Amino acid sequence: MNSRCLLVLLLASLNPAWAMAQGCDVQTRSQSPSVPIVESHSCYEYEGMPVNSIDWSCSNESKDTVVSTKKKVEHCADHYQATCIATLTQESLANPHSTSKDKNATSLNIPDNAKVTTYYYGVEHFEQARIDCESGGGHWKTK
Repeated sequence: MNSRCLLVLLLASLNPAWAMAQGCDVQTRSQSPSVPIVESHSCYEYEGMPVNSIDWSCSNESKDTVVSTKKKVEHCADHYQATCIATLTQESLANPHSTSKDKNATSLNIPDNAKVTTYYYGVEHFEQARIDCESGGGHWKTK
């Protein structure tokens, strides 16, 4: 490996903003037929955040009526149906589906350029997922 490549790798390892993306793959199912789920399979990634900042939100916690299995991955897969890109907020660190309408909001712990991208693979209610994204201040894009 030449010295230029080594220098780039060294700088990338020292600068968290240059770090490779990490994702959280989420499989969701309802525990009750009367509780519909919007998406059954999604994955989200943080951009502009330090390495391993996704660890806390990617823990396997379940709500009463919906069960989610989360698994940390190197990056989200490319075979998605749509994406939602939004400003990363303190609330969305705990709930990746929660985004901020206020693009000018600041946080002491989150860099100004931090984003969360959610990739949708299995969507039962596609239009509702889009509405949830956009009403939370995100940008929806179909593939």
